[in-house]
Amino acid sequence: MKLADLQKIAEQEVDFQRAYKYRINVCCSSGCMPLGALKVLEAFEKAVKEFGVEKECKVARTGCPGTCSVGPVVVVEPGDYLYQNVTPEKAREIVRDHIVLGLPAKDLLYSNEQFFKKQKRLVLRNAGKIDPYRIQDYIAMGGYSALVKCLATMTPQGVIYEVMTSGLRGRGGAGFPTGQKWSLVARAHGSPKYIVANLDEGDPGVFANRTLAEADPHAILEGMAIAAFAVGAEKGYIYIRAEYPLAIQTLQRAITQARSMSLLGNNILETSFKFDVELRLGAGAFVAGEETAILASVEGRRAMPRPRPPYPANSGLWGKPTLIQNVETLANIPLIIMNGGLWFSKIGTPKCTGTKCFSLTGKVNTPGLIEVPMGITLREVIFDIGGGVQKDRKFKAVLVGGPSGGCIPETHIDQPIDYESLKNLGAIMGSGGIVVLDDQSCMVDTAKFFTEFCVDESCGKCTPCRVGLTKIKGIYDAITQGNGRMEDITVLEKTSVYIRDASLCGLGQTAPNPVLTTLRYFKDEYIQHIKDKKCPAGRCFKTKEGEQ
Repeated sequence: MKLADLQKIAEQEVDFQRAYKYRINVCCSSGCMPLGALKVLEAFEKAVKEFGVEKECKVARTGCPGTCSVGPVVVVEPGDYLYQNVTPEKAREIVRDHIVLGLPAKDLLYSNEQFFKKQKRLVLRNAGKIDPYRIQDYIAMGGYSALVKCLATMTPQGVIYEVMTSGLRGRGGAGFPTGQKWSLVARAHGSPKYIVANLDEGDPGVFANRTLAEADPHAILEGMAIAAFAVGAEKGYIYIRAEYPLAIQTLQRAITQARSMSLLGNNILETSFKFDVELRLGAGAFVAGEETAILASVEGRRAMPRPRPPYPANSGLWGKPTLIQNVETLANIPLIIMNGGLWFSKIGTPKCTGTKCFSLTGKVNTPGLIEVPMGITLREVIFDIGGGVQKDRKFKAVLVGGPSGGCIPETHIDQPIDYESLKNLGAIMGSGGIVVLDDQSCMVDTAKFFTEFCVDESCGKCTPCRVGLTKIKGIYDAITQGNGRMEDITVLEKTSVYIRDASLCGLGQTAPNPVLTTLRYFKDEYIQHIKDKKCPAGRCFKTKEGEQ
């Protein structure tokens, strides 16, 4: 297929879709599937035939629009009418009222009007709007136009310049400047060069990367292809945990379709550029999210980090220059190329441009997947987008950054969300987890829970992480069982700082964050546990009868 042919396909697909007056998008993500989404999809297909409107109403499967708590969800276009908790019976009612009579079924519409108002959906631009199983849907939305632009009118240096101008930082947690990383790999000596897309999402309750893969797989593939063109790579790997069967299936289908249309493989779009992609399945180790551990796993070895330098940009997969990027980072690339780096740099804040996807969970009224501009405050996310704390309970803290994140109290709820602000508060961006805690949460128990998680997930390679975290876990066991001592607080602080400063990889370096932030902001609860043998939330010191 030639460059010009892609534009023809896009035009034909747009004309095909415009022939329909309505489009019913049924979310068939891994969040809605267990709730009967496929039966709902089938019910819509039957209903449009029953009412004789199949020629004017297209029924399609899509990925998740983010409203995970009220599935199965359905979006009817035009107008983006979002229906919640749809059943096969309600599907017939929606077709009858909305499609046949032209009267949206108001009683079935999504109830939280605020959920989308403060979001800015760039990475999730197509989620809930296109069929991830059809490459034509992606092309009709402008997909692969950025790759065509690169191959037809840009140089690799020009692509890197636009990415550097955008100010995009890696969305995997560390926030390293993306353009700078690309420049390092492009200048590195040695061949072949590789691209590794990180989809190993190990944080409990985090599902942004999985949802992206299920909803818009070609955005990831196009971002990888552009990155390969820029740095001179010919081979790419998507590293994804095996616990994501639907995402794996969707990505594999997308790779096959892209190859069939000469968008992957040799002589892409009849140019000299060649690049292909394979999936590599991980075994579910949290530490495999660390970039050098990913490399070990892709190579077929146990996922364990190694010292740096050398950095992957110079010595990565099989000792060759390798670019490692989170899939969310890569999904931004086509937009940057099409609109320009300067356009992207004006979104968010000067030091933290663009948007960030977050999994909003915990004691919040409207949990789900959100995408917000950098610089938005925690208060806006929790109370405007999330609808506040469940059951009108009092807000207590928010954990940002997953098990390696930090617990931020109400006094800092108006802080903007960006890399520097979160770091100053003792938290991290991480892979995008926001867990809301109410006044029934025990901060000692919360820190203990995440410490136990990190103990289980530590690879055990370095002593600070292996021994230090186990020591901290033992202290938490003593405190929550009524055997704590006041000197334990000092030991927790000193041990946490040692682990943070001396560990080999990011797991150990950030694992003490929940400990240090709860000690920093909620030390009074530790004192109550130790001196008074009392847990304010009633979660610790449980007897066999379940009483304190």
